[in-house]
Amino acid sequence: MRKTLRQLSVDTGYLLSMFFIALPSFIIGVVGTALGVGTAVIWIGVPIAAATLFAMRGMAAAGRSMIPAVLRRELPRPRYKRAREDASALRRFLTPLTDGQSWLNVLWAVAILPIAIVGFAVAIAWWTATAATLLYPTYTWIIEAATNGSDDGLHYATEWLGWGDSYLARSILAMSGGVIMALTLVPVLRGLALAQAFVGKGMLTSISGLHERIDQLEESRNAATSAEADALRRIERDIHDGPQQRLVGLGMELARVKRQLATNPEAAQATLEAAIAQTRETIDELRSLSRGIAPPILTDRGLDAALAALAARSLVPVELETNLNGRYKAAVESTVYFVTAECLTNIAKHSQAAKATVSVEDWGDRLVLSVGDNGIGGAHVSKGHGLSGLTDRVKAVEGQWTIDSPDGGPTVIVVEVPSA
Repeated sequence: MRKTLRQLSVDTGYLLSMFFIALPSFIIGVVGTALGVGTAVIWIGVPIAAATLFAMRGMAAAGRSMIPAVLRRELPRPRYKRAREDASALRRFLTPLTDGQSWLNVLWAVAILPIAIVGFAVAIAWWTATAATLLYPTYTWIIEAATNGSDDGLHYATEWLGWGDSYLARSILAMSGGVIMALTLVPVLRGLALAQAFVGKGMLTSISGLHERIDQLEESRNAATSAEADALRRIERDIHDGPQQRLVGLGMELARVKRQLATNPEAAQATLEAAIAQTRETIDELRSLSRGIAPPILTDRGLDAALAALAARSLVPVELETNLNGRYKAAVESTVYFVTAECLTNIAKHSQAAKATVSVEDWGDRLVLSVGDNGIGGAHVSKGHGLSGLTDRVKAVEGQWTIDSPDGGPTVIVVEVPSA
């Protein structure tokens, strides 16, 4: 109830204030633009139009100021075109003439005025009617006591209903209407406020919203590139330091076996057994490294089976719970898989946990991964630590994540990955 009343006050304030913003915006925008375009042939209209567009930036900012409160979400700030650093003062002054958002501000002023007039009139009329009908018994009693009766016309309605012409009948009828007006006050004003707010959102923030989306995509692309480069460097380093060195040693061992076969068969046998053991170790290490690349089970059988395999070979017991609906895009499945693998590896190495939990749920437009443990806590994502690669992986698919890992534990990591 408190939230509804707070929103009602916001919507009412928006409807009432927008009229006093829309009217001067319309006058400045239409008159200034018409004068500027009309006199552009003699060049005096060019600075007039530029000055009008500058003025409209302020009016648009005023019109945009209450929209977040009405829509209950933040909106992107407008990005107006700017002249180059070395541009002259005249060039800077005339820059709005080539800026799309500046012209949209003028179009908004034209479109918003009739909506603002309707919203202003309906808000005043609805509030007035509501207050007048609900307070009817009070002021009618005072008026009748002071004037020895008055004819407010309401007795025609009560007589038509068969209620008579009494003060009580008129009061009941008026208050009944007041209750109806009060019950419809919230949806009516909410609808009008949303209509104005969506017009303002579409015209005053659409271009800046596109700019923000481009920035997000660029950031995601950079994160994906960085994550891929880091993964390639890690695999290259691990292969160089691990299997490559083992294979060089294996080649030397086999060459020694060849020499020993003619002179010392028993030593050759021992060397050969050591080489075989080294071969097994190299194969195990290559399998471990291949986990940094999409495993066949993920490609062939999907995320459910891949996470089950990941949990089965974890060094820490894992309680796995999944609620998935079929297959998803390869990037989504790969991100969830590798984030889970990275988290479980970090738990095994650093957390001293006795148990870990992994939960993946499909929330329609996104997959929500939750990984927790009962270890000592203190996990973070700074460079050189176990979770340092998580940020880039999640950003690469425009996901979000949070980590809660106080000293002493427990640790909970929640990752949301868009799946639509």
